[in-house]
Amino acid sequence: MSNIIVGIHFQKAGKVYHFSADEYPDLEVGDFVIVETSRGQQLGQIVDIPENPREPKHGSWKPVLRKATGRDLVLRQVWEQKEEEAIEFCREKAEELNIKDVKIVSAEFTLDGERLTFLYTHEGKKDRTNKLRKALKKHYGVKVSMHKIGPRDAAKIIGGMGACGMDIRCCTSFMTQFTPISIKMAKSQGVSLAPSEITGMCGRLRCCLKHEHDFYVEAHKDMPKRKKRVSTPMGEGKVIKSNPIKDTVLVSLENHLTKEFSCEDIEPSNKKK
Repeated sequence: MSNIIVGIHFQKAGKVYHFSADEYPDLEVGDFVIVETSRGQQLGQIVDIPENPREPKHGSWKPVLRKATGRDLVLRQVWEQKEEEAIEFCREKAEELNIKDVKIVSAEFTLDGERLTFLYTHEGKKDRTNKLRKALKKHYGVKVSMHKIGPRDAAKIIGGMGACGMDIRCCTSFMTQFTPISIKMAKSQGVSLAPSEITGMCGRLRCCLKHEHDFYVEAHKDMPKRKKRVSTPMGEGKVIKSNPIKDTVLVSLENHLTKEFSCEDIEPSNKKK
């Protein structure tokens, strides 16, 4: 019998982690379960049950410990309230210790309350969170971990409106992981390279540049390239810009006029450059 593997996330639109559910073959997508992670026992929700899962790179799949009960769900809500209080206390303690280059993003208790993890960003040269961690450990009396994250991860957790005006940021609403983004992607889409046009709320290149990149790459394959000579209903000209969304090109004509044409109305010119 093949292994039963379930994909679990611990927060909405969070990264999906896979666990073995051989002992719980009746589990379904949407069910909540308890699993053991590097941060201790956590409650997660099943979002996927792959038919042919890839083998783990190292070791074997960790098992699902059990299906979550109503008590587990209520306990998770209790910890969430305490996490909000922990964030505020941690920020106050950081200010008290004069640690001003650290931004506390979130806090998370394990389901048994035996471990507390803080996620933070740091922009200074010297990371002094070890001093902060010791103070927090003394206050809470449990194992405390400080985990540094990047600006994209921080923006995902904090949420809020996107730079484009969407009510919910892409990273918060549906993205489960981040992929590399380059200026080349913005150039291929004809987007202005002004920081206000290509930078997201995280201060990094906008994720939507990656979302739409493949479309533009494919569309440009069937469109005349910039500086190519073409024949239009108004005469010969040179392409100065293309618009894949509208399937049009902007052409500089020989009479010094600039005109936009549908790709259906133009064809390669026989004239040399």
